[in-house]
Amino acid sequence: MELLLLTLCSAILNFLKFYTGILTIRIYLTWFPNINMYQAPFSYLGKMTDGYLRLFRGILPPLIGFDLSPLLAFVTLSMVQEFFLALQKATFI
Repeated sequence: MELLLLTLCSAILNFLKFYTGILTIRIYLTWFPNINMYQAPFSYLGKMTDGYLRLFRGILPPLIGFDLSPLLAFVTLSMVQEFFLALQKATFI
């Protein structure tokens, strides 16, 4: 049972690291207005990340024209990663 929990935590942590990387790329691409986010391969990034980012839009008001909702998205991902990392470490004890 411990091995299953350890494997599951490891898989979730790897996915969350991958998703954080994809999310980071998506945020960086918004800095370049000449990139069309509706054409491949960029449209795939949008499909993978826009749903998650939409959860946080409107929670924080824009500050000097900058959308701060990705900060909440990254903080939430970080907290979930820390939870699964702590759970993974607890299975070793």
